[in-house]
Amino acid sequence: MLNEREKQFMQYWEANRLRDGNWRYQLMAGIPMGLLFALPVIAIIFTSKYWYKRADMAVNATLNPVVLVVAVFVITVFVSIFYKRHQWDMKEQQYRQLKAREDAEAKEEGV
Repeated sequence: MLNEREKQFMQYWEANRLRDGNWRYQLMAGIPMGLLFALPVIAIIFTSKYWYKRADMAVNATLNPVVLVVAVFVITVFVSIFYKRHQWDMKEQQYRQLKAREDAEAKEEGV
């Protein structure tokens, strides 16, 4: 028999699974996690002059600001969608397991 928390999760997931599975929602909801991965790239580049002189020389010689912005954008988008897609998959798996357990219990009661 499902406990109250599992029943609440099933109700929530039945109501929100389509919205959470949409890539636009995943992008918007995952941006903070994406930025958490992308912003250290900028921090390392701009602080390299304090801790590694040769890296600073290489960055100043070859770094194009447009490439840096595009790289940060791509990292942010990829991580945000990947992170939220993984969360969606985990919740969907949990929902299907609970649904199968609920169906099996209903079948046992009917027999």
